Amino acid sequence: MTLIGFILVLALVLFAAYIGMKLVPIYLNHYSIVSEMRAIAAEPGAANLPPQTLRRNLMARFEVSYVRHVRPEHIRVERSPSANLIVSYEVQEHLIGNIDALIRFERTEPLSN
Repeated sequence: MTLIGFILVLALVLFAAYIGMKLVPIYLNHYSIVSEMRAIAAEPGAANLPPQTLRRNLMARFEVSYVRHVRPEHIRVERSPSANLIVSYEVQEHLIGNIDALIRFERTEPLSN
C-alpha cells in the first residue's frame, strides 16, 4: 500500500469514527428512554392512570436517567383497543459544515392493567 492509499484509508476510518462519536450517544439515549418506558408500562394499573400522571412519572424518570431530547409534549397515551404509551421525538445533530443528521424515533409500549 502506498502512502496515498494509507492516507485515504486512514481518512475514511477517521470519518467513520467521527460520525460514530456523534451518533452513538443519541442511540444510547434512546435505549435509556425505551428502558424507562418499559418500567412505567409494566407498573400494575398503569393503563388506568390519567395521561398527565403517566407523563409526569415518565419525565421524572427521564430526569433521573439524564435523558435528553424528550419533552412532555412528545409523550402521549392512546387508549384505542388497548392502552399504549407512545414517545415520538426527533434529534438533530450537527455533523460537518452545513450537514446535519435528523433522526426520528417513535416507540410504543403497551400499558399493563
